[in-house]
Amino acid sequence: GVDAVVKQLGAVDILVSNAGIQIVNPLESFSYADWKKLMAIHVDGAFLTTRACLRQMYARGKGGSIIYMGSVHSKEASVLKAPYVTAKHGLIGLAKVVAKEGAAHGVRANVICPGFVRTPLVDKQIPEQARELNISEADVVKKVMLKDTVDGEFTTVDDVAACALFFAGFGSNALTGQSIVVSHGWFMQ
Repeated sequence: GVDAVVKQLGAVDILVSNAGIQIVNPLESFSYADWKKLMAIHVDGAFLTTRACLRQMYARGKGGSIIYMGSVHSKEASVLKAPYVTAKHGLIGLAKVVAKEGAAHGVRANVICPGFVRTPLVDKQIPEQARELNISEADVVKKVMLKDTVDGEFTTVDDVAACALFFAGFGSNALTGQSIVVSHGWFMQ
C-alpha cells in the first residue's frame, strides 16, 4: 500500500517541482511583464531547482526522481493562456533532457499533467474567465473547465499525489522522460 511506498521512498532523493501561477488574457493584450513573470516561475524555477537537486543527487550517487508538475496544458492549448501553455509544454522538454542526462546517475525525470484541480489558482481563474468570455462562473466550470472530462469532475489533489508516488517509487530508468495525464479523461493519449 501507500505506507510501503512511502517507506521505500525514504531512501530516494525526490524533487517535485510544483511552483506555478496563472494569468489569463488574450495574447494580443498580454503584457510582456506578465509573460516573463509566468515563465520565470514555471520554467526558470524548474531549471534552478533541478540544477540544485541534480548536483546533490549526483554527489550522493543514490539516484533520484524529479517530478515536474505539468498540466493538461502541457499537451493541449486553451484560449487566454499563452504563457502558461508555453511553459507547461517546456516542462516536458526539460524532463526529457534531464532523463537523458540523469540516466547514467540513476536519476529519472517525469511530468504529471493534471486536469483542473480545485485549488486557489483555479478558483481565481473562474471569475477572470467569466469576464473575458462573457459567460457565468458556473458556465466556466461546466462548459470550459470540465466540458471534456468523462464525468464532469475536477481532478483531485489525491489523484495527483497517487501519480507522484507512482513516479517516485518506480525504481528504474524504464520509466523516465515520460508524462502522465491525470484529468478524468479530458485529454487522452
